[in-house]
Amino acid sequence: MDEGKILVVEDEEPIRKLVIFNLVRSNFEVLEAGDGREALQIIKENTPSLVVLDLMLPDMDGFEICSRIRVDYPNLPIIIVSAKGQDMEKIMGLELGADDYIVKPFNPLELVARIRSVLRRTNPEPDMSKSNEINIGPFVLQMKTQRVFKNKQLLKLTAREFYLMKFFFEKVNEPITRDELLDEIWGLNYFGDPKTVDVHIRRLREKIEDDPSQPTFLKTVWGYGYCFQGE
Repeated sequence: MDEGKILVVEDEEPIRKLVIFNLVRSNFEVLEAGDGREALQIIKENTPSLVVLDLMLPDMDGFEICSRIRVDYPNLPIIIVSAKGQDMEKIMGLELGADDYIVKPFNPLELVARIRSVLRRTNPEPDMSKSNEINIGPFVLQMKTQRVFKNKQLLKLTAREFYLMKFFFEKVNEPITRDELLDEIWGLNYFGDPKTVDVHIRRLREKIEDDPSQPTFLKTVWGYGYCFQGE
């Protein structure tokens, strides 16, 4: 059974071929690109399910590619794979909208596991037992279309940000720990950096708050986690 269409963007052919081999063996359809321009063209023409993106490419920086993808395809999951393992590189990648960050060298089977985890979290099975729409304060969350509105204005959220909002709406006025958010949104088998929660919360605040530095809705519960305050 086809598990999804994965675009592998990597200029080092031995690494690219190794990743592709393991993805094909795991029943994924695979597209490949050796540079950024080719990758963007493939995304435009083929609509992959997820992008595995190397940072060090010959024609443009991987961070730039990540930014471009996020502007044109806000719901397309991205996993960055890079030899740059410093915290600043990881945080920058997550700030630009990557869903995960893996440091080279890595186990190809771990990459497959992370791809499946990201796809599960960004493309869950719809729950028809729940209401199609959740209304809290100025916000309206539509389950069927996976869209969120504030004061009737559509917010440009990534898939991960949408499911963060959904979870907060389901737990409105209830403090939630970072571990709970990781388990619910990233999955129990998430291998990545826990800092990703704080990075995604910061990005989400920039989209839903009038003043992200003084949030009205998405509050920090110091020493615990976060709480979405509704009316």
